[in-house]
Amino acid sequence: MTAEEETTLRLVLPSDGALHEPTLNFFGACGLSVLRPNSRRYTGTIPALSGVEVLFQRTADITEKVEEGSAELGVTGLDRLLEYRHDDHTVAALINDLRYGQCDFVLAVPNSWLDVTSVADLADLALEFRQQGKQLRIATKYPRLLRHYLFDRGINYFTLVPASGTMEAAPAAGYADLIADITATGTTLRENQLKILEEGTILVSQACLIGNIDLLKRSKTCLKLARSIMEVMEAHLRAEPFFRVTANVQGTSPQEVSGTVLARPDLAGLRGPTIARVYNVEEQDWYSVSLLIKKNQLLEAVDHLRSCGAVDIAASQVTYLFNGFSTAYHNLFENGESGGEC
Repeated sequence: MTAEEETTLRLVLPSDGALHEPTLNFFGACGLSVLRPNSRRYTGTIPALSGVEVLFQRTADITEKVEEGSAELGVTGLDRLLEYRHDDHTVAALINDLRYGQCDFVLAVPNSWLDVTSVADLADLALEFRQQGKQLRIATKYPRLLRHYLFDRGINYFTLVPASGTMEAAPAAGYADLIADITATGTTLRENQLKILEEGTILVSQACLIGNIDLLKRSKTCLKLARSIMEVMEAHLRAEPFFRVTANVQGTSPQEVSGTVLARPDLAGLRGPTIARVYNVEEQDWYSVSLLIKKNQLLEAVDHLRSCGAVDIAASQVTYLFNGFSTAYHNLFENGESGGEC
């Protein structure tokens, strides 16, 4: 490796498609805003994290780029990772779910197939086709995932039809009997007179952070930068459901105040309330209460604090909530030892 490669972490992000804008928004929300001089440039930086070079590639190519060593980290769909990677010991999902880009990989058949509503029905139909000297034709962009799914369910007689464009028209056009495609809402399938089979969801997918494990372990500098990215992402994802609520409550002691708040354990914070003395020249019996509350409990928690006599109630969304350790960083070393932690 060159000196530049040893000190620069390359991160490849989607340059197109449904993951492009959400990925940039997610990095911004994590405090890792990407600076890209203009939309025609295929490189960028993260000003908040010196030493990271951002590369923009087609979403379909990102798994290959990370696996071949053109980048240490990348963001792509879980479906793309599982379909395109060749060696799961080289490239792996370090954070499986970044909570955007959700979609399902499903089997869909024409509405006119009244007697085919489930995968079990499809298995029977495949045998009928076989007995007639034919095979089911399935149009898909994900042959590897689909083949494994069908084999695991005892469906062995079928032909996969490669498709690069819109597949919803395949059955009507006559070059496939059914399709296996990605859908976010199912609307396009319904508009094209297709229905998703029962138990026909092959994969639930979303955006994920992937990494080349071998490359990361070779460079302490890259490993340190990767750890920074993973730590911040995990802390942001963990914090997203929480608000920090603070209030002033009058009482004779911290024990009295905490007992009042703990009367509703479900509204007393992630691990309970934090109580601190408020130093006031005029009144000496005030305490500050701090809670971590889930977003859907916020107003209920405010009402509970009011019932405890709280005033000056303030709430702010939590940006980062770090755990005792980084799960993603820990998982990086599950299959072997590095040359030293950073």
